Amino acid sequence: MKKNSCGGQSNSKPDRKAIEKKRRNDMKILCSKLASLIPHHNFKPSKEIASQQDQLDLAAVYIKHLRERIEKLKRLKEEAMRSMEASSSMMERTASVGLTSPVLELRDLGSSIELVLITGLNKNFMLYEVISIFEQEGAEVVSASFSTVGGKIFHTLHAQAKLSRVGVETTRACQRLQELIKSY
Repeated sequence: MKKNSCGGQSNSKPDRKAIEKKRRNDMKILCSKLASLIPHHNFKPSKEIASQQDQLDLAAVYIKHLRERIEKLKRLKEEAMRSMEASSSMMERTASVGLTSPVLELRDLGSSIELVLITGLNKNFMLYEVISIFEQEGAEVVSASFSTVGGKIFHTLHAQAKLSRVGVETTRACQRLQELIKSY
């Protein structure tokens, strides 16, 4: 047996050219798989097939876009969760109170007020009394709505100050509303 000129290695080991060729082919296959994962609307319209470098650049841009989108969606999710927690805390208070006594939540939003009142179906509640308390405290009701869910009625009122420089006495309005609710 003759030894080859590469320092006595036998022919059973692949040479460097074959190893490099296999590596390039593997990289080409991986690049084409990566390019196939990028949506076609992200490619720039061209008549020629993009080079591997262009495909890698497009993939990097697309991945960066996806990361930004994920971050935006996470922020939206957190905001929604905070909103849901506020709503669920209101629902928990309602559930813990049960149908026997109404639940009142008054939010001062600066120049406007939001009132959420939850009562049971068996409560004969007079909404005009709530509106008159708002008016006596310097607020004008701009919208009022209600919905019935299960055995509860959800009243929502939005009011704003009649005179913006005077404002609305929300603490006094809240006290009077609490007294009104206790009387039922």
